[in-house]
Amino acid sequence: MMERAGAGPLRRLVVLRHAKSAWPLDVADHERPLAPRGRRDAPAAGQTLAEADCLPDLALCSTAVRARRTWELAAAEWGTPPPVRFDRRLYAASPAGLLAVVHEVSAEVETLLLIGHNPGLEELVLALAGDGLDDTLERVRTKFPTSAVAVLSWHGTTWRALTPGAALLTSMTVPRGAKK
Repeated sequence: MMERAGAGPLRRLVVLRHAKSAWPLDVADHERPLAPRGRRDAPAAGQTLAEADCLPDLALCSTAVRARRTWELAAAEWGTPPPVRFDRRLYAASPAGLLAVVHEVSAEVETLLLIGHNPGLEELVLALAGDGLDDTLERVRTKFPTSAVAVLSWHGTTWRALTPGAALLTSMTVPRGAKK
C-alpha cells in the first residue's frame, strides 16, 4: 500500500550543517577539527534548538570529526540529549543518499536531527521543501552556511513517506556564538 504525504502525525526533520571547521595541513578531510568559531557556534545551535522547542528524539550524525564535535557541543546545551547514531554514509552524501538514511528511521521518532555537510544538506532541504514560511527557501538557496539549522515539517506515519516536495520549511537560522 502506498502511503501519501499529509497523513499521520506531524514530524520534523532538523538539518544542521556542521560548525565552521579548521583546515590544518596534512589532515585528511574526514579528520578536520572545528575552528575556534565553530567551537563557539555549535553550542549556539544547540541553544537555538532548545529555545525553539525543537529538540530531537534521535540524531543522525556524520562520522567526520567536525560533525561529531558539532553534535557534542550542541547536545551539551540540552538537559538530556537524545540517542545519536554516527553513520559514515552521511559523510559527503548526496541528497538521495541522505534521504535513504532518513527513510530507515523508526516511526516512533517524530523529530529527527540530521548533522552533516554541504552541498548535500542544502540540496536535501531544497528538494524536500515544497514550500517555505517567509523567506526561508530564498535564504537556503542563497547560502546554507556552517552551523545553519533548517527545520522541515510534514505529516506522515513513517519516515519513508518523506518525499521531495512533501515538507514545509518552517525555519532557517544561522546561530552564532559570541566571541570571548
